[in-house]
Amino acid sequence: MTDLSLARYDAELTTPEMVILEMEAKDKEDAAAQLAAKLYQAGRISNLEAFTELVNAREHQMATGLPGGVGMPHARSEYVSQTSIAVGVTKYGHSLDFGAVDGPATLILLIATPASSYSEHLEVLATLARSLFKENFRESLRRAHDPEVIAELINSSLVFFDH
Repeated sequence: MTDLSLARYDAELTTPEMVILEMEAKDKEDAAAQLAAKLYQAGRISNLEAFTELVNAREHQMATGLPGGVGMPHARSEYVSQTSIAVGVTKYGHSLDFGAVDGPATLILLIATPASSYSEHLEVLATLARSLFKENFRESLRRAHDPEVIAELINSSLVFFDH
């Protein structure tokens, strides 16, 4: 690994500031917009409106719902400075349709990767999806009620990801 690639990963994929607890959203577009705003505030994306449009366009191409009540909207974009994940846990009784066959989502993870990072984008999606297929991992995220714990769970699930 070169020093340059190390420099790219000097920050974690998610931080407590990129977590929304008790999320209430009208629909999946609203949820993605709220999570994208967290990435924008954290300095991870440079153009909130353009990035949100990309996420919604991607969502219209193919649903991003996973089994077990998970929505995983994502986009690669030149407006993304580094691979980042914003996490939303819906308020009790609220859920959002991300097109999963088993029903709506209560856990939403917005994944943003730089436009040039195609293989990295796929690797993060695949690694995260593997973790999210485990019920105990999903339940740990839902029950955490603490942005610090949620960020740690997400980051540690991607610990073996090449960074």
